[in-house]
Amino acid sequence: MTPLPKPFQPRTSRLPRSLRLLPAMVLLLVSGSAFAEGTMAARTLTKTDKGRLDRYEATRAEALKEARAGGGQGDVSMIDAMFAIQPQPILGVDIRGSYNCRTIKLGGGLPLTVYDWFACRIDEDDLGYRLVKTSGSQRLSGHFIDESDKRLIYYGADHFANEKPRRYGAKADNDQVGYFYKTGPKSYRLDLPEPKFESKFDIIELKKR
Repeated sequence: MTPLPKPFQPRTSRLPRSLRLLPAMVLLLVSGSAFAEGTMAARTLTKTDKGRLDRYEATRAEALKEARAGGGQGDVSMIDAMFAIQPQPILGVDIRGSYNCRTIKLGGGLPLTVYDWFACRIDEDDLGYRLVKTSGSQRLSGHFIDESDKRLIYYGADHFANEKPRRYGAKADNDQVGYFYKTGPKSYRLDLPEPKFESKFDIIELKKR
C-alpha cells in the first residue's frame, strides 16, 4: 500500500531563504527527472504523472503557440497577461476559502477555449488541503504537496456532476497533476499539463470571494 503523502500545510519557515529552497534545488539536479527517490511527490505520483510534470515547460510552450496562432485576440491577450504575472510566495498562506473558478483550455482540437466562471472551494480533510470544483458539469477534486515557497504540486481526479469524486490513482484517464501558484492577494492559478481529453494544457483560474 502506498503511504499517505504528507499534506501541504501553511507554514512560515525560520530557516534562511537559501536553505528553505535547497529541497527544490536538489530535485532539479536529479538526472532525467525532477523527482528524487523517496520524496513525497515520488511516493505519491504515478509514473505517468511524473512524466507530465517533467514535460510541463515544453507542453505549455507548445500549447501557448497553438493558442496564440488560432485564438481570439482578446483571449490571447488575457492568457499572455496571466503568464506574465510573477508567482508570489505561497508557503505560510492560508489558501482555504470559497472561490470563483474557470477553466481555460489551450491547444489540441481547439486552439483556445475560455469557459464561464463556476464555484470552487479549498478546505481540509485527512490528507490536508483539498481543492474541489463544486458546480458545472465537469468537476474535480484533489490535494497539494508543497514543492517550493512559490509552487505547490496538485494531484487529483476529474468527474462528472452526477458521479462521486474519484480517488487519485484509481483510473488513469481521470487523474490530474499540475502546479498551483499564487498570482495576487486573492488570486491563484492551477496549471494542468497534458489533460487526457480535449486540449494540451488546462488552466484553472481561481479568485477568492
